[in-house]
Amino acid sequence: MQMSARNMLKGKIEGIDKGPVSTRVKIKMDSPGTVTASITTEAAEELGLNKGNEVYAVIKASEVLVAKK
Repeated sequence: MQMSARNMLKGKIEGIDKGPVSTRVKIKMDSPGTVTASITTEAAEELGLNKGNEVYAVIKASEVLVAKK
């Protein structure tokens, strides 16, 4: 797999919460921890995602926001 995004975190699917339109995929990795992605249910089904699958969380953002309380 080749991709232009440089922020790719390898992990395993820890949980999947499928809805009629969107699906939340919880990905556990050694570091930095856990990432939860919200994708379309159609995409989740096309990828054949299941708990325990090894996957990559690919993070592509044009900006990063910082907040302080």
